[in-house]
Amino acid sequence: MEKKLDPAKSVVLVSGGLDSITLLYYMRKLAFIKDGAPIALSIHYGQRHFREIASAAKICHSIGIEHVVIDATGAMECFMGGSQMDLSVPVPEGHYADDSMSLTVVPNRNMILLSMAIGLAISRGRGTVAYAAHAGDHPIYPDCRPEFVNALQEAANLAWYDGVHLYAPFIRDSKADIVTYGAGMGVPFQDTWSCYQGKDIHCGRCGTCIERIEAFQIAGVEDPTQYQDKEFALDTIRRSADV
Repeated sequence: MEKKLDPAKSVVLVSGGLDSITLLYYMRKLAFIKDGAPIALSIHYGQRHFREIASAAKICHSIGIEHVVIDATGAMECFMGGSQMDLSVPVPEGHYADDSMSLTVVPNRNMILLSMAIGLAISRGRGTVAYAAHAGDHPIYPDCRPEFVNALQEAANLAWYDGVHLYAPFIRDSKADIVTYGAGMGVPFQDTWSCYQGKDIHCGRCGTCIERIEAFQIAGVEDPTQYQDKEFALDTIRRSADV
């Protein structure tokens, strides 16, 4: 049996990035109508940029959302793959669409993280799990594609007696669309974290920084983010447009 969407009794998988925080605000807005609130779930899986969890915590605290953090580093260390988890692998620089971005893939990450989110939802009596996959993720990350969401929904229907609703409302939207949605809801973009380097400020050189800058440009929304090398990103975007 598949449960219906219930934002007031949902678990939102939140990394601390622009996409997932916008989703949290969106679910919070929907839940308000039913006088409820989602739970935010962040998972520390050994990612190089784990400082994103501090961003998630700060934002959740500011809007009064319960924030659950699971430390899964022990379980995930056997999946050491790509630049996100293996510090010996340099973080690729350049546009997000480059083939080199496949180096950022953590094997089966969303399957694992969403399984944890579904488990938390079941244990807390919540029938909806939401995550912020979007259309820009599709070329690089197979676990952000509609086919994956549909297949996992079928599994979630069987994982518990009355099912769990898997909700990915941005699955066909661009990151620029998400920036537009977030701006309309007052998302504090300056407090979100995208950079794969995970240092003090966004690097401006990795694929996620470039994608972030480009999304603000396309959406026509002012980007409050501080970047170490924004000119590199802007030049990369200009060269990509000229091709």
